[in-house]
Amino acid sequence: MGAKSKTKQTFSFDIKLGRNLATSITFTFSMVGRCPVMLEKKVETFNMNRVIDEFEEMTRNADQVQKQTLKEILHKNQSAIYLQNFGINGNTTDPEAFKALVPLVTDLDLEPYIKRMVDGDTSPILTALPVPAISLSSGTSQGRPKFIPFTDELMENTLQLFRTAFAFRNRDFPIDDNGRALQFIFSSKQYISKGGVPVGTATTNVYRNPNFKAGMKSIQSLCCSPDEVIFSPDVHQALYCHLLSGILFRDQVQYVFASFAHGLVHAFRTFEQLWEEIVTDIEDGVLSTRITVPSVRTAMTKLLSGPNPELAETIRTKCMSLSNWYGLIPALFPNAKYVYGIMTGSMEPYVKKLRHYAGELPLVSHDYGSSEGWIAANVRPRLSPEEATFAVVPNLGYFEFLPLSETGETEERPPVGLTEVKIGQEYEVVITNYAGLYRYRLGDVVKIVGFYNKTPQLKFICRRNLILSINIDKNTERDLQMSVESAAKRLAEEKIEVIDFSSHVDVKTEPGHYVIYWEISGETEDDVLQDCCNCLDKGFIDAGYMSSRKCKTIGALELKVVERGTFRKVQEHFLGLGSSAGQFKMPRCVKPSNVKVLQILCDNVVSRFFSTAFE
Repeated sequence: MGAKSKTKQTFSFDIKLGRNLATSITFTFSMVGRCPVMLEKKVETFNMNRVIDEFEEMTRNADQVQKQTLKEILHKNQSAIYLQNFGINGNTTDPEAFKALVPLVTDLDLEPYIKRMVDGDTSPILTALPVPAISLSSGTSQGRPKFIPFTDELMENTLQLFRTAFAFRNRDFPIDDNGRALQFIFSSKQYISKGGVPVGTATTNVYRNPNFKAGMKSIQSLCCSPDEVIFSPDVHQALYCHLLSGILFRDQVQYVFASFAHGLVHAFRTFEQLWEEIVTDIEDGVLSTRITVPSVRTAMTKLLSGPNPELAETIRTKCMSLSNWYGLIPALFPNAKYVYGIMTGSMEPYVKKLRHYAGELPLVSHDYGSSEGWIAANVRPRLSPEEATFAVVPNLGYFEFLPLSETGETEERPPVGLTEVKIGQEYEVVITNYAGLYRYRLGDVVKIVGFYNKTPQLKFICRRNLILSINIDKNTERDLQMSVESAAKRLAEEKIEVIDFSSHVDVKTEPGHYVIYWEISGETEDDVLQDCCNCLDKGFIDAGYMSSRKCKTIGALELKVVERGTFRKVQEHFLGLGSSAGQFKMPRCVKPSNVKVLQILCDNVVSRFFSTAFE
């Protein structure tokens, strides 16, 4: 409590930006009569060494931290009906007792409970308190979005992970105190469910949280773009303005970020098409007529603040001097230290193009998490995307790992704890968190590659449910990706690249066969694409697939080449369903139930080829 007098008193309090964090916001108020008036809001200076020391301490005691985290989760939600139905009460703290009483579940098992929350049931269903918001997954993995509870604790986890990862990045790639980040972030609209609960994508719930901007400022990650751009209802106008904003702050940009590598590649492909228009805006000091959202137009006009022919000429010269846009990012942003985003798993196909744009700039992989919550931080940021590993943060949730056999099937063995995993083994991740997910199977397959102190370091392998299968064959998203990469080498000989791809299992024909959809950067001869088709077919080395192809119980693989812009239409479809542009991931395996996406792909086929590899 501050100084007191007969006429005025002041007081202050701190809000920590996440559990066990080294930074807080201090609010100072003065009492005028009975009304508090805020005098200042001070964000404590980021202490990199303290954050790293806290992570070191936590990971050295990973087992104890896990037990304490589970205890806190169960205590906080002891009144939850779901837990009480399984005999969990405030006295249950032992992990073995918890696992003996509560079953493993999937999103389908929890869907009825979460639906009640969405519909406005405020009783303690999964959590003791009503959730402030519901997150929507992108829906690209299963063809339908999932509803996921979003709580203040998940927001704290997000800020904690951002700060932890930033501390390790900043140790290896120090950035200027007054620098900015060019962040391609997009906040789609929240809507209010019929039960009165705000619903939005996970990224939207994070960006709209009042602590987000303060948290980003504390780690020197202020966005170049005005808030009006981030919250624009038109994603195309927002992207144009992000690019323009970044260039206006080009000397201050310390790193370039998008949630996914796909978003980064899409942003700079867009720049290739629109750079002359952006330069004209800067030269004349007048915003393009393509920006029609009033709030965005007002904010960007203020940012432009008049003609800047010198900057315009600099950008024009830089663009015209590049060879096939190689090194575009450092040419535009000379003080950038790295490019940052999720580059593993389904994002790996975009790394080659991103590396082309980045030139010599390091590519740093974003951390590992999902719409359900964050799991692990990249504490070795100098590793390339192909080598990237992630250290599990022990207090973000209670983690278990289901062992998988060499065929990718779940073994009969029960899940093991965080510190009990074996190096070289693959597991499915199981999470219990503060937001009402208990022993929840994420569907992610990870491989343990080592330990950071006593917490495991893992690599993301694939989604379990994204599998091409007709009979005894089982090909994962990773298998598809490797097949495409192999076939794309033949295309590269013609100086053509695969822009994007997806797949589908066609069982309407007899026998069923795999269909691969490709969007490519140029035209080539049919014999080249036939070679690619054969290479795709031979690229699936799963024993079940190869034997089925040889005995013709699986038909010849079909390659369908689609028109340029087709995968943009697929993205537009998902955005129309409520997905965030920043959260979007291209579906790699389109299920039969996803009729609209299949229709988009099939309606835009320009050529098709059947494999002769096994004839």
